[in-house]
Amino acid sequence: MELRHLRYFVAVAEERNFTRAAERLHIAQPPLSRQIQQLEEDLGVALIEKGSRPLRLTEAGQFFLAHAKPLLDQVRDLKAMTQRVGQLERTLSIGFVASTLYGQLPEIVRRYRERHPEVEVTLHEMTTVEQLKALKEGAIDVGFGRLKSEDPSIRRILLRDERMVVALSRGHRLAGKGALRLTELVRENLLLYPKAPRPSFADQVLRVFSEANLVPDHVTEVRELQIAIGLVAAGQGVSVVPESVQGMHRNVVYSAIEDKHAFSPVLFSVRHMDRSPELENMLATVYSVYDDLGIAYTRESL
Repeated sequence: MELRHLRYFVAVAEERNFTRAAERLHIAQPPLSRQIQQLEEDLGVALIEKGSRPLRLTEAGQFFLAHAKPLLDQVRDLKAMTQRVGQLERTLSIGFVASTLYGQLPEIVRRYRERHPEVEVTLHEMTTVEQLKALKEGAIDVGFGRLKSEDPSIRRILLRDERMVVALSRGHRLAGKGALRLTELVRENLLLYPKAPRPSFADQVLRVFSEANLVPDHVTEVRELQIAIGLVAAGQGVSVVPESVQGMHRNVVYSAIEDKHAFSPVLFSVRHMDRSPELENMLATVYSVYDDLGIAYTRESL
């Protein structure tokens, strides 16, 4: 059994069709079928139910798929990390969600560059979902995101839980009232972002309402944070945002939320086995910035 057998089987299992799997792998269908047959002969068990339409896996096939995918992820991790070790120039590619740019991320990057001028740092704005894909493909080395997920090939470190606040236009009836209850927001037009891809921060906001047994009466989904804040300033609704984005627009004010679940995590994501000095130093820089600013956080090592 070779690695190509794992790749071929996973493609067939995910596509549930030999023709589509062959196109995905850029090979002809007959050789693909022979490779799967060879794999079954090597294992001594059937992995795919014969004649099933659409294609269905046997119990042994489902077991094999569940273990083959993590192995392939580890191989991709090994390739990316080996390439990093072999680089003549030290680099660090960072993915970030837009809202973290209004918090401590700029200071973290500035301080890291000051401490490690030999490392070339690049920044790429992308959603948390896009970050996970980019990490596995080796396009970025670390991601600063907000969405929790389970992926055996990705290590997620919770840096801190950031409070959510309500963004209101200056003339809104609730502006200046102080901390607001979620029940006071359910009848407002709730501006959620991003519209896609999902799941996203929008789902975190909806979860906060759901955990309070509330459903907003009116929801408008927009592409990004800046659009949501612009619409708030124009009096088109209210938006729930991380507290670090306060001050984005002069015609928008912010109120705290009286709910213990109203927070959004800030997560540090890396490939599971990546322990490069660049990443260790970046995590140390994050903690040093938090210490200097008096921000409560959860300390964890790679």
